[in-house]
This record gives sequence, structure tokens and C-alpha cells, in this order.
Amino acid sequence: MRTADRHRLIGELLRKREEITVDELVAECGASGATIRRDLEILASHGVLRRVHGGARSLVDRGDNPGYGQRELEDQDAKERIAVGVERLLRDRDHVWLDSGSTATEIARRLAQRELTIMPMSLRAVEFLATDLPSGRRPGLLLPGGSLVPGEQSFRGPMAEANIRSLRFDAAIVTPCAINLKDGLLAHDLEDAAIKRAGLESASRVIVACTGSKWNAQAVALVAAMDAVDVIVTDRKPSTEERTLLENLSVEVVIV
Repeated sequence: MRTADRHRLIGELLRKREEITVDELVAECGASGATIRRDLEILASHGVLRRVHGGARSLVDRGDNPGYGQRELEDQDAKERIAVGVERLLRDRDHVWLDSGSTATEIARRLAQRELTIMPMSLRAVEFLATDLPSGRRPGLLLPGGSLVPGEQSFRGPMAEANIRSLRFDAAIVTPCAINLKDGLLAHDLEDAAIKRAGLESASRVIVACTGSKWNAQAVALVAAMDAVDVIVTDRKPSTEERTLLENLSVEVVIV
């Protein structure tokens, strides 16, 4: 099993369990004890788990939003396909607002050579978008300011929100924490919801990028109703009922 696959499996197991031992992971991954211990040290440094004697403990409390390090391991293939789908919806020289989160980081990686002007809402995305590539091409960047959320490295606060609202974007790429057709787009906290709302309300076109795991998930803060959305890019095929509701709202669905 490849290192990345082991890390994803360990992350998935600790989503379901509070604690797991090295011996159990050896059996699950088919790797040596020394390899598993190295994996746990790496994942602990990335904020995925807490290293304890003989194994690891989950950092995800029941019902809580997992940390960035945990989310980065999950649905990686789907996030890569979603990033490709989002890129195809953007035109050269567009001004784009880009949300924070692991899906947004993957989209930033995909947009790193596009002729765009982008306001990214996390330093993780900035890292990809600001890299000088051999082609010499990279997007222009607008940084929102404000405060930084530790771990997430995302911009928050009144200054960031005011700077977003002072501009007009051709497209806003929103990565909600949860989505359902009754309530709309949701976030895990009020500050994140306020930033997402500012981004989508400042754009001519709203593109929602979300993996299937976000559909009908739980989150507490409302960002916007579904009628604010123009396009959803997802790996999940909506049901017939959901399709009908989305069509009635004139929401285009791109399945990747």
C-alpha cells in the first residue's frame, strides 16, 4: 500500500474510532510497525491525529468539523476531478473569488497557470497561486487581509469581509461545509458563513464545488439559499427529485 493510501486509511479509521493501536494499523495496512509509527508521526504533525503510547487518538469529536489535515486526506480523487470541472467553467481574464478549505486548495493548484485574477481566502491556496512556474504564467492575486484561523490558514473577520465586498467578481467559487436543497449552503461557524456570503454576493456567477460527502451533512450556519447558486460541480449524482428541484431553481449540475 502506498504512503498516501495508508494515510487516507488511517484518517478514515480515526473518523469512526476514538483510538487505534499500532498493531491494529499494521493488520489494516499490511505495513511494518516501524512504517506505521512513522506514518503516525507525520499525520500528528499535520494535525490529523494525536500520538499516544502504542497508537493514536482521533482529534474529531462526535459531530464536530474535522481539522484541515484530516479533510485533506479525504475524497482526494473526487476533489481533483471537481477542480478540473471548475477550471473549465472559468474564462481567461476572469476575476475570481476563491473560498477556503481543502477542495478550494485543490482548485487553486489547478488554476496556478491560468490567466485570471484571483482573491484566495487561504494561505494554502496562495502558496500554489503565487509559485513562479517555468512557463512564467500565474494568476494575478488580490489578498483580502483580516485575521488568520490557525490550522486552516484561512482569512476571517470584518476587514476581510469588507475588502471582499468592495470588489466585483465574475465568479465566486464556494466550497460549503454542507449542502442540502431545503436550507441551501451551510458553514460550521458564523465567521466562515459571513465570508462565504460576502464572496457569493459580490459575484456575477456562483459556482459551488463540493464532494458527495457534503450533501445532506450537518452544519449550523446558513450561508445562502439554493436560489443564489448558478452551478454545482460535484461527484455525486443527484436523485430524480433533487434534479427536478435544481432545474426549477435554474441551477446547472456538473457531475465529474
